[in-house]
Amino acid sequence: MMPFITSTAPCRLNSQIAAFFDLDNTILPGEASEVRFFRWLWQRGVVGWPEAQASLAWLMRHLPSLSLHPLRERKLYMAGKPAQVIEPLGEEFCREQLCPCVSPTAMRTIEEHRSAGHLIVLLTGSLDFLIDPIATALQVDRCFANRLEQVDGVYTGHLVPPLPYGAGKRRLIEQLAQDLTLDLSLCYAYGDSPGDLDLLRAVGYPTVVNPIRGMARVAKQQKWPVARWH
Repeated sequence: MMPFITSTAPCRLNSQIAAFFDLDNTILPGEASEVRFFRWLWQRGVVGWPEAQASLAWLMRHLPSLSLHPLRERKLYMAGKPAQVIEPLGEEFCREQLCPCVSPTAMRTIEEHRSAGHLIVLLTGSLDFLIDPIATALQVDRCFANRLEQVDGVYTGHLVPPLPYGAGKRRLIEQLAQDLTLDLSLCYAYGDSPGDLDLLRAVGYPTVVNPIRGMARVAKQQKWPVARWH
């Protein structure tokens, strides 16, 4: 099952063109939303040293050449937490801390695509309940985000595949293109990091936004435009 958030926006399903947007450091410049959320939970005593130590221990056991990918696959700081407690906190955090930080340039770009009749699609490795208010406020047509596995209403710390990161983003948009008869050669994509590389390569009009971790060099090699959204 796709990690899908239903939008309240009317879908322009007759369009062959979509604009795909990453969230962290793209629509939302700066530090990753989940890092900010962890700090926010820490300040409120919802998480603490046990959760931080569990995540660090997992990372050290699965650390391939300084990659943070193992932490993207497991959310151990959420393990054992009841969803009915965490999800309202996530929505509160997003409305108070994230929504005001959305890039005005990103909003203008989204509106330009919407005015052109393009589908607006958000793909993010952040958690679904954490970014749902942003997706709703931006009236995106589709939003793919990570979902936490639950057993009896309690998070296990595992994510429900597929993960909207790296090659997972490409698989998701290819499936969406098939379902909605999109022409990816006419589509647009915006992303900042190597985790967006497969997404950017899949469309006809990629743009690297706020490049990090070598993406400025990649953009130059590929002759992709680079944008700065603040």
